Amino acid sequence: MWIFVVIGLILIGIGLSVHVFKWYFLIAGYNTMPEEKRKKVNTEGLGRLLGIYCYVNGGMFILAGVLQTLGIKQVLVPTIIFFCIATIFILVKAQKFDGNIYNTDGKLLKGAWKQLVIPLGIVFVAVIFVCVLMFYSTQSTKVTILDEGIQIHGMYGEVYNWTSINTVKLIEEIPTIEKRTNGSAVGSNLKGYFKTKEFGIVKLFVNVNTAPFVYIETTDGISIFNLKDAHQTQNVYSEIVKRLS
Repeated sequence: MWIFVVIGLILIGIGLSVHVFKWYFLIAGYNTMPEEKRKKVNTEGLGRLLGIYCYVNGGMFILAGVLQTLGIKQVLVPTIIFFCIATIFILVKAQKFDGNIYNTDGKLLKGAWKQLVIPLGIVFVAVIFVCVLMFYSTQSTKVTILDEGIQIHGMYGEVYNWTSINTVKLIEEIPTIEKRTNGSAVGSNLKGYFKTKEFGIVKLFVNVNTAPFVYIETTDGISIFNLKDAHQTQNVYSEIVKRLS
């Protein structure tokens, strides 16, 4: 997908700017440091480290884009995981180049640990957020049949009133996805809004590897979902048809 290639090129451009052209003002936090503290920062070493980080991650994003173009779809999760691990590493490793925190022997200065609390705290919160998001994104779709309609639980879920449903059918393949507009795509699990070739924007709650799928067209648009296995999906479909008949 072209967006991966664009992100990769931007990262490589930033890497060249900091590493080769020595635009150290692009380094977060460095430009706002008092002059006396900036003098203690090993900008050359830090710039080289950030450059390598940008080159590697930029290459990973470009590779992901190329693989998606070739039809290999399951590249988002490993790319994000690699990016998160690399970011954690760089945030920790970069502190070693700050002479205000570490001495020339690489040992933490007395009391300097307080300056590490904020960056490490940010890393911790970011990792927890990503893990929680990925966990919920990979959970099987849960559906409840209510008196007033069918409820799809979880992220992007809602209640579809019986009176709003115009069409319901069982399909063996989901429409051709052109891009994600507002949703998550973790492995084979797709949740949220996606632009499709056949129907435009649809809302998906699917594991693409577990056919069949329930197609619901309402006054508000199209939603497609499936459950943990084919048997459960077929049972829910039968119940929906029964309620609508």
